[in-house]
Amino acid sequence: MATKIHVFVVVYPVQGHINPMLQFSKRLASKNVRVTLITTSAYKNLNENQPTNPTILFDYISDGFSGEKPSGIADFVETFKNESSKSLPELIEKQRKTEYPVSAIVYDSFMPWVLDISKKFGLYGVSFFTHSCVVSTIYYHTSKGSLRIPVENGNVVSLPSISCLEMGDLPSFVSDLDSYPGVLKLVLDRFSNFEEADCLFFNSFDNLENEVVNWLSSKWKIMTIGPSVPSMFLDKRLADDRDYGLSLFKPDGDACIKWLDGKDSDSVVYVSFGSLANLEQDYMDEIAWGLLDSKCSFIWVVRDTEKSKLSEKFVEESADRGLIVNWSPQLEVLAHKAVGSFMTHCGWNSTLEALSLGVPMMVVPQWTDQTTNAKYIVDVWQTGVRVKAHDKEKITREDVTKSVKDVMEGTKREELKANALKFKEMALEAMSEGGSSDKNIDDFIAEIVTSSTST
Repeated sequence: MATKIHVFVVVYPVQGHINPMLQFSKRLASKNVRVTLITTSAYKNLNENQPTNPTILFDYISDGFSGEKPSGIADFVETFKNESSKSLPELIEKQRKTEYPVSAIVYDSFMPWVLDISKKFGLYGVSFFTHSCVVSTIYYHTSKGSLRIPVENGNVVSLPSISCLEMGDLPSFVSDLDSYPGVLKLVLDRFSNFEEADCLFFNSFDNLENEVVNWLSSKWKIMTIGPSVPSMFLDKRLADDRDYGLSLFKPDGDACIKWLDGKDSDSVVYVSFGSLANLEQDYMDEIAWGLLDSKCSFIWVVRDTEKSKLSEKFVEESADRGLIVNWSPQLEVLAHKAVGSFMTHCGWNSTLEALSLGVPMMVVPQWTDQTTNAKYIVDVWQTGVRVKAHDKEKITREDVTKSVKDVMEGTKREELKANALKFKEMALEAMSEGGSSDKNIDDFIAEIVTSSTST
């Protein structure tokens, strides 16, 4: 591979977006490409305190707030856009004077203005979608007005290559257009100029979303480059790549693994609702007592800001069977032989991790793309069960107990586990040498070489 290629990877400063783009950067760097990951200065201390792949360079731009909190998402995006539109060109200009001038920019699709900067400098520009192909396609149709809410023909949503959805399966920003107008604008603005990009990247793999990948490919130049999961949990081709590297949370790693080491194979339920979930008190209560009633051992990630919602009685009665931590090394936990299932909020990163490690899921979607991911986990990929039915307003402890038993015992578990292992093999194949995602990354590098040579 060429040694003078230099790619800027510009990320949107949210943990769930940084992780996959950082993993992609590691893949590029492993192929003898110079990579600089650009994020906001708020992450500078994290990078210095948590060494990542030494082959990746880091540079920083201001988000414009200097520790102050924005008044809302619209305020943040506008200020961040203005700041990055000034500082990113300065970084590109600085690199022009070195032996490694920037050859291409891969940018988070949440930052469409970066493509304008890329084109100004005559650089190859790629929009990186951190959602699934299906969710991104739904947002695209929403942005173009071809998906009208409420749906005219009853409850069924019909879109090209996506025919299995009901209203409740749509991303929450779409099914309820007035719920978070600022965030809806952010996800739809990605399509303002995306057709001008040289390529579109998706953190997915061909065999996972085959129909929609084919539809997208018939319209635009796209490449699946995932799952963007640390290599030691997939193909093991990147030495010591065991975690993402930049995290706002410090996991209780030793406590989790030591506790799991003392448990039987496939005997533990792992429960985590991500870094943003803020569950209502009755929701927490029903999950807690449902887990206890299931009689299964469990690890439950409960952030410090949420721990006051756990009753003292539950903590006391679950002490001999449960481990409650404020954060966990999720990949290590999911890969542990003792873990038999994953109760998840269905964030796309968590979904890909469970699929990549062959772990059946219990889905408890909250908002945004999680409802669509849950639909695919349960009904399309058939690697999980739904804890609460669509027609139920509240989750109950009986729902939780039943879902745990379904996923951990009997013929239902056998079916879910077999399907989960099938997708694990597909994920491994995609990222292994010559696999679909690996080949796409090679093709991307070859195109940059051609583009750089012709300019």
